[in-house]
Amino acid sequence: MKNTSIDTQMGNIVIDNEVIAQYAGSVAVECFGIVGMASVNMKDGIVKLLKKDSITHGISVSIGADGRLTLNFHVIVSYGVSILTVAQNLIDSVKYKVEEFTGLEIEKINIYVEGVRVID
Repeated sequence: MKNTSIDTQMGNIVIDNEVIAQYAGSVAVECFGIVGMASVNMKDGIVKLLKKDSITHGISVSIGADGRLTLNFHVIVSYGVSILTVAQNLIDSVKYKVEEFTGLEIEKINIYVEGVRVID
């Protein structure tokens, strides 16, 4: 499903999943320890850091039958940080901000750490 639909008294609200992914990506890159989103080339097994304008390629959004969202993040983290702490911070920030932004409940956030980068 490409769109998320919300029924209200006054009508129907349709949110494109790309909008949710873009907002979630902008929240994610603000989190401490996240260098950026990652794009994985399955054929070659190559991971590359995505630029800000293609941030949504590292995020997938799906909606379950119950109307709750599942977000998958492919990220690159900073060298020397606790991956567990960074992931928990990412989950907390994204869950709160995306639920406030969309009015939809998030069922699950999966984080795939695809690489580590040293940042200056």
